[in-house]
Amino acid sequence: MEFHYSPIGFLRTSYKTTDSIPKQFGIAPTSDGIVEVLEEYGDGLLHIEAFSHLILIFAFHQSRQKPLKVIPPTQEKERGVFASRSPHRPNALGILTVRFKKRDGNRLFVEGVDLLDGTPILDIKPYLLHFDCRPEATAAI
Repeated sequence: MEFHYSPIGFLRTSYKTTDSIPKQFGIAPTSDGIVEVLEEYGDGLLHIEAFSHLILIFAFHQSRQKPLKVIPPTQEKERGVFASRSPHRPNALGILTVRFKKRDGNRLFVEGVDLLDGTPILDIKPYLLHFDCRPEATAAI
């Protein structure tokens, strides 16, 4: 089975290289970004202002490696790629929860990004407290 996806837009950030992205385990990103939604998907933004946070589903478009074991940044222990947030994955997909600040047409101003400028956005979903918040979640890293 094969799937093909096309971007619905692109994320604009100040990060031009992967080395410029801060890698601080356990600390949420705080940088601003702009999701530029392609014109043909603009109608899909109707009432998006009702949400304080959004989930961005994106492609790690510069990832070429597909290892099944990785050593995450700031860590020394090797772990399976599915137990990490590594950009190097079999399908090179990622998710990011961001704070939604404002909308200007097809541009969504967000906070909390740690992605490269030009990252393809595949989908946007509203963050819903009753679905997405899991206060009982743990990580024994």
